[in-house]
Amino acid sequence: MNTLRNKSILFLTTLLLSSLGASAQTTGGVSEQDLLLALIATMIVVALVSLLLVITIMVLVRQKKAALTPEAAAAAATTSGWSWLKEKLTDAVPVEKESSIDMGHNYDGIRELDNNLPPWWKYGFYASIVFAVLYFGYYQMFSDWSSEQEYVAAMQEHKEVRAAYLARQVDMVNEESVTLLSDAAGIAAGKTIFQANCVACHGADGGGNAIGPNLTDQYWIHGGSIKNVFTTIKYGVLEKGMTPWQDILKPGEMQQVASYILGELQGSSPAAPKAPQGDLYTPELEKEEAPDDSTSVALAVQ
Repeated sequence: MNTLRNKSILFLTTLLLSSLGASAQTTGGVSEQDLLLALIATMIVVALVSLLLVITIMVLVRQKKAALTPEAAAAAATTSGWSWLKEKLTDAVPVEKESSIDMGHNYDGIRELDNNLPPWWKYGFYASIVFAVLYFGYYQMFSDWSSEQEYVAAMQEHKEVRAAYLARQVDMVNEESVTLLSDAAGIAAGKTIFQANCVACHGADGGGNAIGPNLTDQYWIHGGSIKNVFTTIKYGVLEKGMTPWQDILKPGEMQQVASYILGELQGSSPAAPKAPQGDLYTPELEKEEAPDDSTSVALAVQ
């Protein structure tokens, strides 16, 4: 019996140490994901080894008790596997034998019994100690992990998620929410779209020709704000031959074109500008005519 127990303990110890050694060897020159996988694999091995150790000890204990007396052997033979396992995991004393563990403290009919801790609790506690050793060894000895690195990685992930979100929001813009872009990338993208789709009617420099009006002066037929220009691009002007671009360009692309027109072409000097058409657009006048918040609230109340 002792030889079998010693061999079992030696086997389990060797398996545990080999798993720890494998985990330590994987920390050199591999990615953080590989290290995490190695840690998870080690934890699984430890859990399996712990379970195997518990089962081995329970089997040895059962064999030892069954060999003591014929009565014990008969009881073990008639006990089902689940009942026997439940009994070993709880280590509960039968009610008829509680007098053997009575500590003599009785208060209002409540007696104090000297019960053992449930084995499942003790084994779980031992397993937590093993996990703590592995956790400390991995993060403090075999890994270059730090809370600062985790913070930097989390912030980088947040930036990527935010960039993806903003990219989706670009195509959700409409004539009410559109704003004038000022970033170089957006203006450059608008210029590319303009040169590919708009030069036939407005000229490469925006000066206009026989079909399209001049886009470089301050005169506008349908308004010169970013919302007006975006709306004109989106819905077109069919009676004058301008195609509605809402089925061809994405909302973000129409915003880029409108921003290029107002940010780059507006105020430039084309080679042969077309005569002004429409009304003079004054941004300052538009701001003066827009009601403030208090006026909007008053109108809403009325």
